[in-house]
Amino acid sequence: MKLEYKNTNNQYKIVKDVLKKHFLVSERLLLKLKRNNKIFVNQQIAFPHTVLVSDDEIMADISFNETSENIVPIKMDLEIIFEDETMLILNKPAGLPVHPSISHFTDSLSNSVQYYFMQNHITTKIRSVNRLDKDTSGLVIFAKNEYVQENLSRQMQHHTFEKNYQAILTGNLSQKNGTIDAPIRRKESSIIEREVNPNGQKAITHFQLIQNFENYCFVEFKLETGRTHQIRVHSQYIGHPILGDTLYGSVSSLISRQALHAYKIAFLHPLTNQKMQFEISLPHDMLCIL
Repeated sequence: MKLEYKNTNNQYKIVKDVLKKHFLVSERLLLKLKRNNKIFVNQQIAFPHTVLVSDDEIMADISFNETSENIVPIKMDLEIIFEDETMLILNKPAGLPVHPSISHFTDSLSNSVQYYFMQNHITTKIRSVNRLDKDTSGLVIFAKNEYVQENLSRQMQHHTFEKNYQAILTGNLSQKNGTIDAPIRRKESSIIEREVNPNGQKAITHFQLIQNFENYCFVEFKLETGRTHQIRVHSQYIGHPILGDTLYGSVSSLISRQALHAYKIAFLHPLTNQKMQFEISLPHDMLCIL
């Protein structure tokens, strides 16, 4: 994968300016490109401080042979929503963690992506861009190189990366739409549980009621920030925890996990800058309830 730029009208004076200002390459990646002789001007190896003249052609090869040796490759079925040279987008089922852990060393989504990459001769590290809880289903992006991961993470920070969820909450909402602006931090008595606390990090969640039912409601959420358990904590905070959420609500006979699904994402493609949008339907367990 390459970043290419023609220095028309001598817009930039040195290579570093092209990579930092035009492509927004981080200092870390810039140093990595320099050390590996991955920067070229007019097809000749160049360096960050190489002086440019008008119409010079600058190219940075951002492909590296990398591996995530600590992630065991395990064959699993993957539901691929989209794939190109920059990223892999998957529909993660509920019950599957995104990353390996002590208790899920060989049964995470990353294990199956590692196997998929090896089978398809994709030599890169496992880099998930967005993360979902083990029991939350929906769209997950894996970047195929460091530049793409940085680009999409920056879009999240600048709120140009849209993340929409659908959930079934307990009880009925009286408002058709609104915004929950309540800071979140980790509970002092827990390493997992979060809570709304004035000393927490800023957390903003927008919601829209789709439909009220007798004892629960179907709601769409749009995240402005991305705190751990944000939708789950904010739902509890407004008095309507997610159905089946045993950490922030209670056990439900209707579903064996929290009824939360990451159904839509939208962002700018890291190379083409074109708007990309992906949507997937609700999983079977949530559809059955509705």
